[in-house]
Amino acid sequence: MKKILTGLAVLGLVVTGMSATLHAAEEGHSAAEPTHFPIMKPEELSWSFAGPFGTYDKGQLQRGFKIYKEVCSACHSMNLVPFRALEDLGYSEAQVKTIAAEYMVTDGPDDNGDMFERAAIPSDHFPAPFANPQAAAAANGGAAPPDFSLIAKARAVERGFPTFVFDIFTQYAEGGPDYIHALLIGYDEEPPEGMQIPTGTYYNPHFIGGKSLAMAPPLSEGIVTYDDGSPETVDQYASDVAAFLMWAAEPHMEERKKTGFRVMVFLILFAGLVYMTKRKVWADAH
Repeated sequence: MKKILTGLAVLGLVVTGMSATLHAAEEGHSAAEPTHFPIMKPEELSWSFAGPFGTYDKGQLQRGFKIYKEVCSACHSMNLVPFRALEDLGYSEAQVKTIAAEYMVTDGPDDNGDMFERAAIPSDHFPAPFANPQAAAAANGGAAPPDFSLIAKARAVERGFPTFVFDIFTQYAEGGPDYIHALLIGYDEEPPEGMQIPTGTYYNPHFIGGKSLAMAPPLSEGIVTYDDGSPETVDQYASDVAAFLMWAAEPHMEERKKTGFRVMVFLILFAGLVYMTKRKVWADAH
């Protein structure tokens, strides 16, 4: 009886596998296509802000802001970031006012109860390029581009065991920038033979939501001119904008790390004082 049941179980697995293969063929997909994403995990890069003593490279942040302003802001909002925060990138107060004035924001109501548009001021936040999510989706093939305020903290590839254990000690927190960089340079990859890519989408093995995405390749060589002589390559653009988006998501990271270091020093000194006090109090005890 036991052998009969085992044989039936094996037969059931074979039939199930054949059904899955036939179903995949009927749907126009290859049975060898992946069932999990991303197909390729991002490369772990070296960032200036990595580690417990890392700091932002202001020159890189300014280049990244230029990429966002000239390329990404046409589709992606950054609703949680105020213009005045750009002073952290090394811009003067006057420069921030000039940058803010290039944007128009909706304000009001006025004395007549009507809304009106005006030039932005440093206390305003970056305005969205579309009036609402529905308009954003309609202009982008049905998929509304995500807001970029927290994208570097919200998007990352799970590193799995045992890597995440080592991350506790190395304080690895750059999964977001690594993923953004990999996604932006991943459009050059060619899909495997037999893989079906939906019409109107673009293959990218680094995308965590599937094998392709609706966003066309946003970067190309020389699309943005750098004033500091940095290479105007897709790889450099991707690194710079990823660093900028990390700053947008965590603008107070440097201060947080400094505070954490002070706390650790205090705890070590406090532990030493507690130990010496214990030795003193219990020195004559038997």
